[in-house]
Amino acid sequence: MKIDESRFIEFYKMSGSGNDFIIIDNRDLSLQIIDLPVFVRRICQRKVSVGADGLFLIEPSNVADFKWQFFNSDGSVAEMCGNGSRCAARFAYFNSIAGPKMSIETEAGIVTAEVFDDNVKVRLTDPSSLEIAREIMLNGSSCLLDLIDTGVPHAVSFVDDLETCAVVGTGRQIRRHDSFQPRGTNANFACVTGRQKMKVRTYERGVEDETLACGTGVVASVLAAAGRGLVDSPVDVTVQSDDILRVYFTRRDDRFEEIYLEGKVKMVYQGLLFEEAYK
Repeated sequence: MKIDESRFIEFYKMSGSGNDFIIIDNRDLSLQIIDLPVFVRRICQRKVSVGADGLFLIEPSNVADFKWQFFNSDGSVAEMCGNGSRCAARFAYFNSIAGPKMSIETEAGIVTAEVFDDNVKVRLTDPSSLEIAREIMLNGSSCLLDLIDTGVPHAVSFVDDLETCAVVGTGRQIRRHDSFQPRGTNANFACVTGRQKMKVRTYERGVEDETLACGTGVVASVLAAAGRGLVDSPVDVTVQSDDILRVYFTRRDDRFEEIYLEGKVKMVYQGLLFEEAYK
């Protein structure tokens, strides 16, 4: 049976170091969805639909090569997504929307990206000031967190053993702690293994679970480690998928600038979304 492609929504599935995303080209603004958060929640559901950590709509921009709307898998809007930015950049280059060097309009500001085959490097917006060792109470015990906004808010906890760390349980408590309301925060658990090596696991706000990687969380963890004098740029970070993300930074006094995130991006598949996938 021949499929009438005009009845369906074309999409790409992509993965940035284990962070997986659905990407839809909406530059003609033809996507007719009344309730986007509901649409996103349904097609990001694993096992019953496409499944993903989030969804991007690629749209026209007056100030950059293109802009994106980004939704977490729970339908909430996020201002920035590091691995998603890398996926969006490779998508744009693959589809001749932009050249290998490009600019992207996001809710957090303009980011730039460069595509080298399956390797993508993005320059993120400058982060907020780093707050070291904020004390909060979790289940009656003191917990020290480093706080920084790398496009979205992050809390970083340095631990000795990532394998036994209760990422989901503790991460959920940090994410919803009164200190970080109403926005909430992402929770990262980091281990420094050398002057230019780290390991990081992340509980992501909006996904409400541990993800295999979080680009802005990796950056937040590296900058927190740098603020403590533990690492030097560039830093190779092993994430839960076992991929390595490289973070570059420049420190000037108490500020971090020229933040880059680099790593592999996979083009997983291209498909047509049937209405049954989101109704």
